[in-house]
Amino acid sequence: MNAEELYNRLNKVQPGAVLCHYTREKCESMIPLINEINELKIKNDTVILAHAYCAPEIILGVADYSGDSYKLSEDATKVTQKNILFSAVKFMGETAKILNPDKNVIIPGPLTGCSLADSITAKEVRALREKYPGHTFVCYINTTAEVKAACDVCVTSGNVMKIVENLPTDKILFLPDRLMGQNIIDEMKKRGVKKEIVLHSGACYVHKTYDPELIQFFRSQNPGLKVICHPECEPEVALLSDFVGSTGQMVPYIRDLPAGTPVLLLTECGLVARMQYEYPDKRFIGSCSMCKYMKSNSLENILEALQHPEKAPKVELSEDVRVAAKKCIDAMFHYASL
Repeated sequence: MNAEELYNRLNKVQPGAVLCHYTREKCESMIPLINEINELKIKNDTVILAHAYCAPEIILGVADYSGDSYKLSEDATKVTQKNILFSAVKFMGETAKILNPDKNVIIPGPLTGCSLADSITAKEVRALREKYPGHTFVCYINTTAEVKAACDVCVTSGNVMKIVENLPTDKILFLPDRLMGQNIIDEMKKRGVKKEIVLHSGACYVHKTYDPELIQFFRSQNPGLKVICHPECEPEVALLSDFVGSTGQMVPYIRDLPAGTPVLLLTECGLVARMQYEYPDKRFIGSCSMCKYMKSNSLENILEALQHPEKAPKVELSEDVRVAAKKCIDAMFHYASL
């Protein structure tokens, strides 16, 4: 890859953030890093997975696969490389390891936490089980491997409504996202499905910042605006949106909008950057809401991990936790297929 090719990819990305302002000079400075990463990943038998919230230069410069956390974990089961470099956060690397126990999984970024995944522990889940012994424990994929191991069935933002509806129980404890949980409750009422759903108190610090006033302001300034939000947003925001869905569900919705449509995408700005590149015929508006954890991944620390894999932070899981967590994920496949 040369600087001009990289610039032609990245100059479409203008989400309003200083970190995403791409000049020819900046692209020229990144090319040596990108080319060395792309050479080393082949030499080291490594595949690079990058979550959609990572910086555009990672997605468009070095990633072999990009998307949401579960798509990437599925992608990892299909690759032949022995090593997986997961440009994301730790719980996503853990999910990849659960499904790919024979592969080495490393996370290059220094901030590997997640405000949502870190909002609950396996110990807290066990305490909740004592309090709600008759409930089926449903955990969002944005949880640690230990939490998954303590729950009954995992869900993604794309399949959660279907799975909750298909579960044979009418008593559910959903964790950790209280906002997504309330959106589930509202959707079940719309569908006429009677479920008693108990919620935990977690939330994604990026998605919970959006409010109805933001939507009302942008609608008043942009006739024909389409508002798209993630189910981790406030229920009041979901109610005012034209479409609510996972990262994977947002993409085809955006693709099918008429050219020139103004779009307010209420999710982490990494996805906005990707959509600006893939669908330049749409008009994306609004400011950048950035995840500090995802954006801690950089070309520099990816290169460092490839240059010194023996020092790179590896995802390690006990076999007991991995097997129990995989059972939770397998239950997701079962109920999502009904």
